[in-house]
Amino acid sequence: MSSHHLKRLMLLRHAKSDWHSDVADHERPLSSRGHRDAPLIGRWMVENDAVPDLILCSTALRARQTCTWVCDELGEKAPTPRLAAELYAASATSMLTVINHVPETATSVLVISHLPGLQNLAMRLASVDSDEDAVVDLATHYPSAALTVFQHGGLWAELDGRDADVTDFVVRRA
Repeated sequence: MSSHHLKRLMLLRHAKSDWHSDVADHERPLSSRGHRDAPLIGRWMVENDAVPDLILCSTALRARQTCTWVCDELGEKAPTPRLAAELYAASATSMLTVINHVPETATSVLVISHLPGLQNLAMRLASVDSDEDAVVDLATHYPSAALTVFQHGGLWAELDGRDADVTDFVVRRA
């Protein structure tokens, strides 16, 4: 299949959150480091021609703030994010269900969510043709503001397991 038929899926763990806040988990904000690191992922997307045309974001405050920083870097190319309550504290299977319902008109999708579901989903989707170093890195440690980039040649509804190639695992720090 030629590259113009390939879809891109990007799984982004929210940037570093503030654990010292006396608030419910869902309302934890980004830490100062999170505010510094989150824009770097958006910048990477622009520099690597990986701008999404659809963003699905957990409703948790730290994920929404990460999304805002990424969109700021994407500028006019940023799509309007869709908040998805199903992505908060979701299992890999629940996240995949959300992705399976993405319209076929979307060719590049960014999902901003949480561990452990995000890492588990990345491992579930990684095909044998994936970049081996990237898969080892994401399997070993999936830090805050880390991004896994996949290519997939099929339909979103058919994405299931071992059928997407990991092309990049990006960790940027300010």
